[in-house]
Amino acid sequence: MQRLRIKHLTEYFFAGNVMLQQHRLLIRPREGHDVRIESSMLNITPAYSIKWYRDVFDNSMALVSFLEPSNKLTIASEVVIQHYEEAPLDFFIEDYAINYPFSYAEADWADLAAFQQPVFPNDQHKVNNWLMQLGLRNGNIPTVNLLMTLNQAINRQFRYQIREEAGVQSPTYTINNGSGSCRDYTTLFIEACRCLGLASRFVSGYLHAPATEVGNATTHAWAEVYLPGTGWKGFDPTTGQVTGTHHIAVAVARNPEAVPPVSGSFIGAVVLPRLIVNVQVNLLNS
Repeated sequence: MQRLRIKHLTEYFFAGNVMLQQHRLLIRPREGHDVRIESSMLNITPAYSIKWYRDVFDNSMALVSFLEPSNKLTIASEVVIQHYEEAPLDFFIEDYAINYPFSYAEADWADLAAFQQPVFPNDQHKVNNWLMQLGLRNGNIPTVNLLMTLNQAINRQFRYQIREEAGVQSPTYTINNGSGSCRDYTTLFIEACRCLGLASRFVSGYLHAPATEVGNATTHAWAEVYLPGTGWKGFDPTTGQVTGTHHIAVAVARNPEAVPPVSGSFIGAVVLPRLIVNVQVNLLNS
């Protein structure tokens, strides 16, 4: 078991006083058999009211309504978690799904159908040609080998870049330009999986790494694929690894653009605000 402290600061600086509209926060880690929240603090200014609820994917979401105008918005979260997934490669797959191609059990079809539909349907031809170049359309192959090959191909073939712009690149754009951010890598991985008929979803969260120990980092993104026998299994094409105790999931979604950590709007300023995001993830003593 690992204990990790996650500090996540988001600050907006406006040119003058504005009226902040309702904001949506997706910054609280997903709890389960592998992750437990030990403590949690959330500080927000200006004055506000908050409502927590679970969305359709069981993400823990906060809706924040602001009570006064301000020229600054600060959202500071500090969470300590206990992470128990220490053997990410030790998982079981049902016999019928050990080798690809396979079909999901009929009982799972309805629940998995949405996660097999592409978000970028016009990109499927391009993605399929890329998969053929990787040799992943050539018949029988162990399912885990296929996913590891896909994961590592994105890691090795493309140049990582930090992008400040909102949203994600299309898979075609990423393939043609040979570069992207973690969310662009993940989007390509997901669309490739769906092209292969594998149910996959987008995950937003935090990564524990040397860079995030220091701070001045941002949130991270990776993918999960539904594998019969083990359930949703994480693959991080940015690192080329299967996810484990270094990955802390916050939110999952079918659409890669659906789960930004902080989203909302404001009224009263023409100039766009200055934004500062600072994520720090530290390993604590057990």
